[in-house]
Amino acid sequence: MSDDAIVVMCAAASREEAAVIAQALVEGRLAACVQMMPIESWYRWNGAVQHEPEVMLHIKTLRSRFAPLCEAIEALHSYDVPEIVAVPITDASPRYLAWLRDETRP
Repeated sequence: MSDDAIVVMCAAASREEAAVIAQALVEGRLAACVQMMPIESWYRWNGAVQHEPEVMLHIKTLRSRFAPLCEAIEALHSYDVPEIVAVPITDASPRYLAWLRDETRP
């Protein structure tokens, strides 16, 4: 339905860090909405398998806001290499997409 609406996924080290990132993105109009969910992650880092609790952020935004959104996340994030992965929203209600566009307008 829309080739410019995306969901960005970003895992944060703690609820506090996730909240700081979420608030900055929404206040800065880089995201229309950010949802936070506790998760467990297994990953390889520095040659060893790690297992840690994290907080997953689902960030609703536009592709045109992706670059400044990445910069903001990297400035606020504690990880050396934060996960910042975008997936397209291929279908959504027209009213939702209109809201998303309005809330991310610079």
